[in-house]
Order: sequence, then C-alpha cells, then structure tokens
Amino acid sequence: MYDHNVQDITAFVLAGGKSTRMGRDKGFVEFQGRTLLDHSLELARGVATEVLIVGDREKFSTFASVVEDVFPDCGPLGGIHAALKTSRSALNLVIAVDLPFVEIRFLEYLLEQARATTALVTVPRVAGGWQPLCAVYRQEFATCAEHALQQGRNKIDSLFSEVKTRVLEEDELTQSGFSSKMFQNLNTPEDLERARTDR
Repeated sequence: MYDHNVQDITAFVLAGGKSTRMGRDKGFVEFQGRTLLDHSLELARGVATEVLIVGDREKFSTFASVVEDVFPDCGPLGGIHAALKTSRSALNLVIAVDLPFVEIRFLEYLLEQARATTALVTVPRVAGGWQPLCAVYRQEFATCAEHALQQGRNKIDSLFSEVKTRVLEEDELTQSGFSSKMFQNLNTPEDLERARTDR
C-alpha cells in the first residue's frame, strides 16, 4: 500500500477554517455519502502513516490527533505553520478539508515530485492560481511562515517567491493525466449543490 519512503511524510488535514460562507463546519458537511473530513482523512492515510488534523481539538480529537494554531485567526498560513512546528517529518502534505475531488494518485505524484527536489514547497498552480492547500512543505518552511505571521503577513502565495519553490504548472499536470477540476473546493451551499448535480 505504501512505498518505502512513507515514513518521511506526515499528512495534515486543514479543518480550522471558520466556514462562514458555508454556514456550518465544512468538515462535517456530507458529500457522496460521507463527511468531507472522513474523505480527507482517508485520502491522507492513503499516502502517509501519520495523519493529523489542524483545527479545534474539542471538535476533532475523536477523529485523529489534532494540532491547534500557534497564531490563531491568521487563516491557512497559521495552520500550515502549526503543522510544520509539530511535524518530525522532512515532507509534510497539507490538504484542505474541502477538496473532495483530489485523487490519491495525484497526491502520490505530488509527493514524488517533492522528494525529487530540495525546494521547500512543492505546489500546483492552475489557471494562474496557486493551490497552497494541496501542497507539500518541508519543515524549514515553518521559519518563513513564522516570520511572516509575526509581521502580520498572512497570505501564503506571497511567500513562494521568498523560498525555493517547485511549481507544478497546469500543462505538466495535464500531461501527467490530471484535471485542474480536482482543485474545485466547496465554500458555499451553492458550491455543494453544484458539485452534487455535476457528479
């Protein structure tokens, strides 16, 4: 099931968002017969033996070990920072809880590319937009994240120009058999309904 390097990976499911646009906690939204959290955990466990949730310990501790933000209310960068400060692994997969169309074979490809480079971040970019919540971060990125958070800079994308970054462009993904549609996330009830109808 796992390749020989699985021990160098920790996977983190980011479930700490406020879900204001959805109107309820996205982790517990049901899609295709199970919650988004269950789906994300299963996906993460397909590529890593150690899987943790970044979010509220009170909400999520019955599902997996939980990491809470060191810098609360700082958005996803705060979650990535908390994950990397906790991790003992060289490579750290970060995946948002609201990406139900990401495939395990893509995560395997993503990790393969991350292993093949010394870049601190391995991240897809489709239609000109970064996908920092379906990316691999080396532990050392925690230092960059911490400096930014201390300065009140919470935007992840702007940090990619400050560190060595391996970008998986859309052309590369297409040639490798992956569709950019897998990064469609579910932010609102309308997104959820549209996804249910389209699939």
